[in-house]
Amino acid sequence: MKKHLDELMAKRGLDAIIITGTGDHNPAMVYMTGGGHFKASVVKKAGLLPVIYCNPMEREEAARTGLTAKLHHNQKTNPAAQADEIRWMLQDAGLANGKVAFYGRVEAGEFMAILEELRKCAPEYILVSEPQDNLLMETRATKGESEIARIRKMGQITTRVVGRVADLLSSSRVRNNHLINSADSLLRVGDIKKLINLWLAEEGAENPEGTIFAIGRDAGIPHSSGNPEDILELGKTIVFDIFPCEEQGGYFYDFTRTWCLGHADDQVMQLYQDVKTVYDTVVKELKPGQLCKDHQRFTCDLFEKMGHPTILSHPGTTDGYVHSLGHGLGLDVHEAPWFSTNVEVNDHLVPGSVFTIEPGLYYPERGMGVRLEDTYLSTTNGSFEKLAEFPMDLVLPVRKS
Repeated sequence: MKKHLDELMAKRGLDAIIITGTGDHNPAMVYMTGGGHFKASVVKKAGLLPVIYCNPMEREEAARTGLTAKLHHNQKTNPAAQADEIRWMLQDAGLANGKVAFYGRVEAGEFMAILEELRKCAPEYILVSEPQDNLLMETRATKGESEIARIRKMGQITTRVVGRVADLLSSSRVRNNHLINSADSLLRVGDIKKLINLWLAEEGAENPEGTIFAIGRDAGIPHSSGNPEDILELGKTIVFDIFPCEEQGGYFYDFTRTWCLGHADDQVMQLYQDVKTVYDTVVKELKPGQLCKDHQRFTCDLFEKMGHPTILSHPGTTDGYVHSLGHGLGLDVHEAPWFSTNVEVNDHLVPGSVFTIEPGLYYPERGMGVRLEDTYLSTTNGSFEKLAEFPMDLVLPVRKS
């Protein structure tokens, strides 16, 4: 959590951090400022409150963050001038020398040129690079009450929209084994995605990373978003993975259901039951403080005992269980804690962890895939709370015509 920022800076030997870029769709900046309509830099010296530096046109927006707001003293935009501006901000924040780390979403090539100039003009500062488990990612790995409330609200919005999709599909007419829309045309994946975006916007949410709504063979490829032209056909598996966020790039929610319209054959039913069994078993076995990688290994063991290949027993497999059990969730869809056995960090489930549980099985050449996903909170009393409820039925009934 943010209250541990100074402690974690000291642990990493950092004298200051700088967050740069826009105030929206920029997780590090949103985390430090609450977000807003501005492009700015935030400088935090160890032991002091952060200061936001902006141009005059955005001074009011910057002031709304509640941070001390100051104006840039140099409006030039070439790399040398911007490097000099960073040096000035560090000095203005009270840091004469020391180790400095940078965060925020910026244009990589442009910012690299600025840092090269900064190394020339300000050798008194040591510019530190950080790997995946960087300072802010470690800080963001646990959430406070206000953050949890915002994620829970996004869960309510998400499941309401999913419910509207389910109602639409169930109320649509059927012709020749396909769903028909109100205009008597074939209902397609692209039609559903447009409505999802509309309904999310009506709820005050955004969908910046799109939606997975994949049917048939595409459902067997975990990150296939689905072909907009695919027709909604009865009996085929549909993987519906939706991960919207608050307006202006705030907190995300992540949720998946697998549906078959009207009916499911025996192969699909068995695949679904295997995933549901693993989901239920893993959730029951969650333990506070346990290494996230252990939950991934446990999941692989369960699927392998059912006869499915996994990435543990068959690295690189495209059939069976091909991804990790879950991931942290917050201002990014994917953040710490990490469950994969391939990452170098050793994350644990601790109070304040918000994470997904999403086992799945995929057989693209058999034209099917199944995934179930919910978002959970590790609570302070040692239990685990699902942040939004929604039915897990495989078969969606459809209207008889």
